[in-house]
Amino acid sequence: MMNLADALDIHARARPDHPALVENGRVITYAELTPQVRRLAAVITARVPDPHAVVGLCLADTARHVIALYALARAGRTILPMDLRWTAAERANVAGHFGASLVLTEPGEPAIEGVETLAWDEGLDRAIASADPDLGRFMTHWINLGLNGRDRFVMATPLYFGGGRTFAMSVLFSGGTVIMKPPPCGPDELIATVASEDATSLFLVPTQFRRLLELSDAALAPLKRLNLLFSSGAPLSADDRRAIRARMCGRFFEYYASTEGGGITLLGPGDIDGHGESVGRPVFAVEVEVVDDDDTPLPAGLIGKLRYRGPGVATAYHRDPEASVEAFRHGWFYPGDLAEIDAQGFVTLKGRAKDMIIRGGINIYPADVEAALTAHPAVAEAAVVGWPSKEFGEEIAAFVRLSAPADAASLVAFASARLARAKWPRAVFIVDDLPKNSAGKVLKRDLVERLTPL
Repeated sequence: MMNLADALDIHARARPDHPALVENGRVITYAELTPQVRRLAAVITARVPDPHAVVGLCLADTARHVIALYALARAGRTILPMDLRWTAAERANVAGHFGASLVLTEPGEPAIEGVETLAWDEGLDRAIASADPDLGRFMTHWINLGLNGRDRFVMATPLYFGGGRTFAMSVLFSGGTVIMKPPPCGPDELIATVASEDATSLFLVPTQFRRLLELSDAALAPLKRLNLLFSSGAPLSADDRRAIRARMCGRFFEYYASTEGGGITLLGPGDIDGHGESVGRPVFAVEVEVVDDDDTPLPAGLIGKLRYRGPGVATAYHRDPEASVEAFRHGWFYPGDLAEIDAQGFVTLKGRAKDMIIRGGINIYPADVEAALTAHPAVAEAAVVGWPSKEFGEEIAAFVRLSAPADAASLVAFASARLARAKWPRAVFIVDDLPKNSAGKVLKRDLVERLTPL
């Protein structure tokens, strides 16, 4: 069976001088990349002989990180992504929980207690990488997005984040060029990189897109030259999607995906007008269903638990049998999302099952209230959570970040005019920013902790 890294060998033979990685003006060709990957893979195999071993990768977002990813894919070891920004205690907890045999990190970083830790300096051909790459998952990206050897992809998200990591590896699998421009990178600097590097494709998370939308059309003009612009990590609003397509790139796509199985659905530029609140239809070779609590498939238009199966989908969580039983059943993966599927096969998310608000016995889907709030021209983004209440069990609390002046009372009135009475927010809290993880997803539990029970 073909190893993911075999694609690099093919490109090295066919186009040895073609740029594979670009970082701060330095170019690594495919002829240079392939032997580096092979050397690192050999070191990994010698140091960690068990083919089932888990190896942690705790590196900065550099070209070396990408080389390490492919080296570990070549070695066939299970990859444990680790964020370099974690504390020493967090690293130790994660490495211990997953039973890592080795962790590769940067020089000067503290050793991880109980785990062999290897600092990778410029003269050391040693590396480890991230999340057991599956060839089928990369093939679906190739087919769904039309990636090819002419792509010049700007890597603008952390490599710890599954989306950025997977897309960067997919571009190399396709024979394209990855241009390293990771965070912290402001909107102006990002646009300048797209222009100066003659980039053709760019992946961002929703937070980055919202920052870009605050710029003028003139500032965004260089993005118009992109052949492909895509988002993942969390759904964008219909208004944001239309604005991105109109002001940045006509070929804008949004992926709904999960770490456990890669791409699930894809919303293309031609789908936005008629299905602007949807996350699109299933991608190549992936089946999606919405089921009830008994796992019976529901007809079109009814809300239930989403499940899916396809190439590259995991079959269990490592060393967590209880969570595995809950999420992996009968060949399907249940990501914990509530959704509905219409007659045309478009999937619309209604929020996380654990985030659903039950107000006086009525199920309230946060996505409905968030959509009503983000329709206001002054609201850049919104997050809705359940507010513990003695009278109703839960009330509705909304947190918003503004792009223009507005007061909370007017926002409550605006949203309420667009919603059934049971969905009216009890209060809207205006914040400077919403708490998010590295994938750009809002940490709703942090918002709930700010609320005093009613």
